[in-house]
Amino acid sequence: MSDKKIRVGLLAYGAIGDEHSKAIAACDHLEIAAICDTNPDRVQAGLKLTPTATAFSDANLMLESKGIDLVVISTPPNSHYSWAKKALALGIHVILEKPMALNAKECDELMALAKSAGLTLVVYQNRRFDQDFLTIKNSIDNGDIGELFSYESFVGGYSRPCDFWHSDVKVSGGAIFDWGSHYIDQILALIPNKVEFVSGLNQKRVWHHITNADHAAVNINFADGIQATFINSDLSAARKPKFYILGTKGALVGDWDTSGSGAVADLPAKITLHTSDGNSKLLDPVTSPAFAFHKSVDDFLTNGTPMQIQATASRDVVAIMQAAEESALENGKPVTPILLRA
Repeated sequence: MSDKKIRVGLLAYGAIGDEHSKAIAACDHLEIAAICDTNPDRVQAGLKLTPTATAFSDANLMLESKGIDLVVISTPPNSHYSWAKKALALGIHVILEKPMALNAKECDELMALAKSAGLTLVVYQNRRFDQDFLTIKNSIDNGDIGELFSYESFVGGYSRPCDFWHSDVKVSGGAIFDWGSHYIDQILALIPNKVEFVSGLNQKRVWHHITNADHAAVNINFADGIQATFINSDLSAARKPKFYILGTKGALVGDWDTSGSGAVADLPAKITLHTSDGNSKLLDPVTSPAFAFHKSVDDFLTNGTPMQIQATASRDVVAIMQAAEESALENGKPVTPILLRA
């Protein structure tokens, strides 16, 4: 293991900036060497946590400075591909915010560039480490519900969407890409089976100040009959459970926790196990060590320890979302995505 510090640059310091900064500070071999944002107030916010970092307002200058070994790209999704491509060409390891890109072809090109250069490319799939997801995974792995055959996940409510880039199809990729990058990644992590086809549907009915769909649904049909569904809705006056999972011996329901402060979508759901005898119990939460993702990147770069999150999985998430968008254009006609996994 090397004791040499890996110099990290933060490209864009938005709402996620402090999270990355604190996580990197907790790693043994990572240190923030540079912070870049076109908004000087955001740069100053970043410097409050890491005052020794070099400040940049031009991303090209930061990448070309030869002062960083790894870059965390937190720009809007439609620019992920171009910034990652430039960083890899300059010999810089890359952590991307989700999604990796807005189509599978761009993902494939980035992975090929990283492989040929011997560089790391990984997407910050932070929802793999969520307490509710880990609790569900632990219960399924323990056989509590038998064989999983139906999986539903949901995010949303009834409210006016924001006017930011998240709501702009050309920038975010749309409602399926925005939250789907997290929820579909969770589905693929839980269900390793072959995907037969995908169908998608986008509905535009109320919120005409934005271009994202008001209600978006993705169905993933697996070759052995398992079906998984993801819904992102701003038209749900009655909010569905975050998770509704059926198995041959029981079920798992993830109810939204509305007791805490902050956005409901960011709070872990309360997971209840329902058994075939009619009984139910609230499961004890399963948690992940703090900053597990960033520490795994640190361990991989310094001693080669394999990472739980792999670029190929994030690429397949993009391929499924792309297929869902293609399906939605045909009113839900099934589309078979080309995936890297079997």
